Amino acid sequence: MNNRKSFLVKVKKEIFHTHRGYINLEELIGEFFGKRVRTQLGTEFIILKPTIFDHVRKMGHATQIVYPEDAALIVRYAGIGPGSRVVEAGTGSGALTSVLAHFVKPTGCVYSYDLRSEFRERAEKNILRTGLIEWVVLKTSDIISGIEETDIDSIVLDMATPWLVVENAFNALKGSGCLVSFSPTIEQVIQLVEALEKSGFVNIETVESIVRRIKVKKGETRPETLMIGHTGYLTHARKAEKSS
Repeated sequence: MNNRKSFLVKVKKEIFHTHRGYINLEELIGEFFGKRVRTQLGTEFIILKPTIFDHVRKMGHATQIVYPEDAALIVRYAGIGPGSRVVEAGTGSGALTSVLAHFVKPTGCVYSYDLRSEFRERAEKNILRTGLIEWVVLKTSDIISGIEETDIDSIVLDMATPWLVVENAFNALKGSGCLVSFSPTIEQVIQLVEALEKSGFVNIETVESIVRRIKVKKGETRPETLMIGHTGYLTHARKAEKSS
C-alpha cells in the first residue's frame, strides 16, 4: 500500500488490475471497511469507505475542479448544512456541486446553473456516481440573466465574472444569507468586492487557503518539497438590509 496511491472502485464480479497485481473484487463483497487485502503479487491494499472528497478527486472533469481544502471552506463560509437551499454557478464537472449536495441532504437542495449543456451532461454523470443527484437540480441557464429561486440560504459562485451576479444574488438570498465566490485572480476579487459593497452586503472578507503537507519520519521531519502554492481566493459576505 502507498499513501499517495488510491483507487475508487465498485465492488462487483470483476478482476481489478493495478500496477502491483490484481484483486478479485467479488471476494470483497460483504467484507468490512478497514480490512487489509493482498494482490496475487503480495502488495497490500486497505479497503476504506470513500468520503465525498475521494469521489471528487476521482471525477472525470473537463474544467478545473475546486480543491477539497477550498470546498470545505466554502461550506463553512456559506453556512451550509442539512436543509440548506443553495444556488451554485457554474456547475462545471459537478465536483463542488457534489460536495454541496452532500452537506444539504436529507432535506436541502442545490440549484446549479451553467450555460453549457455539455457540462451539464458530464456533471450529471459524475453526480450520479456519488449517489447525490437526488439533492441537485441542474439548470442550463445564465445566472447573470436572473435567479429563479427565492429565499435562498446560500449562493456559491465559481465563474469568471461573479460581480455581474451580485444584484441577482442579493435579491434571491434571504436576510443574512451568505454569498461565497471562488476566484483565481485578485483582479476578479477587486471587482467582486466593489460590487458587494455597493449592493449592501456586509462582513465582506477574502481569504486564501494554502495547505502544506509535512513529511513525518524520525530524523527527517520537514515540509514536503512540492506543494500547491495557489488555488484561488475565497470571498464571502452576508446579506443585510440596504441602507437608506
